[in-house]
Amino acid sequence: MAFKTLDDMDFAGKTALIRVDINVPLENGVVTDSTRIERILPTIRHVTEAGGKAVLLAHFGRPKGARVPEMSLSLVRPALEAALGQPVGFAEDCMGAPAKHAVAAMSAGDVLLLENTRFHAGEEKNDKMLAAAMAALGDIYVNDAFSAAHRAHASTEGIAQLRPACAGRLMEAELKALEAALGDPERPVAAVVGGAKVSTKLELLSNLIDKVDHLIIGGGMANTFLVAKGVGIGTSLAEREMAETARDIMTEAEAKGCTLHLPRDIVVAREFAAGAAHEILPADACPEDAMILDAGPETVAAITELLGKCRTLIWNGPLGAFEIAPFDAATTAAAQEAARLTGEGGLVSVAGGGDTVAALNKASAAEAFSYISTAGGAFLEWMEGKTLPGVAALARGD
Repeated sequence: MAFKTLDDMDFAGKTALIRVDINVPLENGVVTDSTRIERILPTIRHVTEAGGKAVLLAHFGRPKGARVPEMSLSLVRPALEAALGQPVGFAEDCMGAPAKHAVAAMSAGDVLLLENTRFHAGEEKNDKMLAAAMAALGDIYVNDAFSAAHRAHASTEGIAQLRPACAGRLMEAELKALEAALGDPERPVAAVVGGAKVSTKLELLSNLIDKVDHLIIGGGMANTFLVAKGVGIGTSLAEREMAETARDIMTEAEAKGCTLHLPRDIVVAREFAAGAAHEILPADACPEDAMILDAGPETVAAITELLGKCRTLIWNGPLGAFEIAPFDAATTAAAQEAARLTGEGGLVSVAGGGDTVAALNKASAAEAFSYISTAGGAFLEWMEGKTLPGVAALARGD
């Protein structure tokens, strides 16, 4: 998809309206994780160093159109100033007189944070008047919030229709990484899809079957597929009512030349607890009173061998109950092998989703992956093949 970037814009003497995601965790009024703030710094600095004014638009929490003091972006301002290493102005609204006066008082190189866009009910309704009021504050629109791009809101889609628009550095990196993984990837392509439920990832699985050469199923999802094959899984977590759907997915994958990989051996236990007594068994030998909590070493060996033959990897979801040892072994081993192959330049690896990021961090593998998306819903919807309104708005060719 063609879209403009910061490099296509002249920010000198201009005011840039930059949509960012700084929906960060707070504890006692203090930001406890500034990752999202760190990720937007390159975009802000590009604008200010080019002689522009950076005006930041963002949401914070779910105030549902009301002014909720504990959801004011003024609480995030100190962390933003610390990260940028310069003062950040603050306007008590994202439109109208307070915002206009604050923008008018800015000089080239200044940064201004506007109040929570979701204090206005029109934000989530993509209200044209609200979009126009925000657009009136600047000359150029920059979207650096891929994580909010799956929603057609006034600050993500509406403004982009009213001003010359481009992607910020974070948005650009995300789109390029996803294009490399699903748009025009180097083949063979493998996807790891794990997690608890098949029902929540039906669209994802259907889209991936069309795009990848190998689909590796893990976690509770794999149990549902084992049930579909008539394999006993004891007391394991599974969606037994989804067995017919799982069989349809397997049939479709075979018809489209996508090889579906399920566990060859399993790690079972009678209780889900750290250090619980466990044993490794063939995938079709789970005792009736035991539950499957991880893939076994034979499965891991098969996965690592497969990854060595692939050029692109997409990862969403763990292979087992990674939160507790020893049931994190399969996820950790596969993640570390993917990281090693990526580091050697043989694999393009893209991963995303809350549990996925946590699992890769736990395995000390995240930093070596080509790209880790923290976008959550937007990442999943892109993988499902859906059009993201905030991204589509950048492709207008303005």
